[in-house]
Amino acid sequence: MARWIAEWHPDDPAFWENSGKRVARRNLIFSIVAEHLGFTVWTLWSIVATKMGAYEFTTDQLFWLVALPNLIGSVLRVPYTFGPAKFGGRNFTVVSALLLLIPAVLLGVAVSNPATPYWLFLVIAALAGVGGGNFASSMANITYFYPRSKQGVALGLNAAGGNIGVSSVQLVMPLVIGSLGLAAAGWFWIPFIIVAGACAWFFMDNLTSAKANPREQLAVAGRAQTWIMSFLYIGTFGSFIGYSTAFPLLSKSLFPEAPFAVVAFVGPLLGSAIRPVGGWLADKLGGAPVTLWNFAAMGGGVLLVWTASSSGNFWLFFLAFQLLFLTAGIGNGSTYRMIPAIFQAKAVAERGEGEEALLYGKRQAAAAIGIISAVGALGGFLINRAFGMAFAAAGTPAPAFLAFAVFYVACFALTWWCYTRTVGVKVVASLAYARV
Repeated sequence: MARWIAEWHPDDPAFWENSGKRVARRNLIFSIVAEHLGFTVWTLWSIVATKMGAYEFTTDQLFWLVALPNLIGSVLRVPYTFGPAKFGGRNFTVVSALLLLIPAVLLGVAVSNPATPYWLFLVIAALAGVGGGNFASSMANITYFYPRSKQGVALGLNAAGGNIGVSSVQLVMPLVIGSLGLAAAGWFWIPFIIVAGACAWFFMDNLTSAKANPREQLAVAGRAQTWIMSFLYIGTFGSFIGYSTAFPLLSKSLFPEAPFAVVAFVGPLLGSAIRPVGGWLADKLGGAPVTLWNFAAMGGGVLLVWTASSSGNFWLFFLAFQLLFLTAGIGNGSTYRMIPAIFQAKAVAERGEGEEALLYGKRQAAAAIGIISAVGALGGFLINRAFGMAFAAAGTPAPAFLAFAVFYVACFALTWWCYTRTVGVKVVASLAYARV
């Protein structure tokens, strides 16, 4: 029987303290569980691709296998965003979690057969993209459960719990594959996926107030802020997921004898763990200034990695990459905090301070989150394709690193121009700085 909560007023302090906080925390916990499994399935191929030596695929072909889940996952984030509003957050979480069984089972079957053709691996890798869609539905759902003043930390924790799924894969999979064979990369996650779906069914809730017309929500696609933030999110989350999935194969290509599989999980773990800090800093200082200087640090970080990649020293390369993971994680938190701040402040400006205006702002923010997270996730595809094309054309990742550095300069300039420069009284700047 569906569980629907009809009365939900998180911005009412008395309601929040008496019952809202407990219910919100419970939904957040099990949302994180399901989203975590989504990320593990989404990024399985980052490790599987490094273990496919028996198939004699080229480096560019392997990067395609790593890139395709990112592409499909980014596309799916748009319809997944509207799932909670249409069907209920709890209901959609159950379905989206159980859909992860499809790519997990197919992977286990495919790698058990040494004659599996490359095109079939491409199809199975693409199906792993369903795990990427979970992020958008999870974040859109949790937005409704928390008051404005606590959304930065709540969304940061939800996202970090999911992002750590990348680290889980890269920590556990080398051990599992080494002990049980490559097919176990798919079979291993099946019981965990079933448990995640069951937990969502028994312990999560649907909110009547979150129900919304998808056509009304899609109106945010016509707002300039949606596309500005999408571009910036390519630079933060796109970098995180792109570097996380590319690092094992990139390391193997540059340092074949290095123990990259042993330490690949560290970067995604750091980036995930630091993400709530980015949200917290944005709550305290404003999202725009944190994001601005974070892009400056990312530009410096990619130049360090570029230098280290040609040094012949794997550990120098590894340490330089950790700066990229840390800055990508902070940027994830700060840019994501800007989204509800912008759209809720705009709703207040247009409709006043009433509860209906706040709910309208949350609906707009939830829809924007889906579009922005979808476009941002494309960065994962673009980074892996950039590395693949760089190796195919030049035999080195240097052209890709140069492109990334130029992109971070563009992100820095866009953040400054739209959100932090002072030119008279700028409404858009007040929205970016709003601590709501």
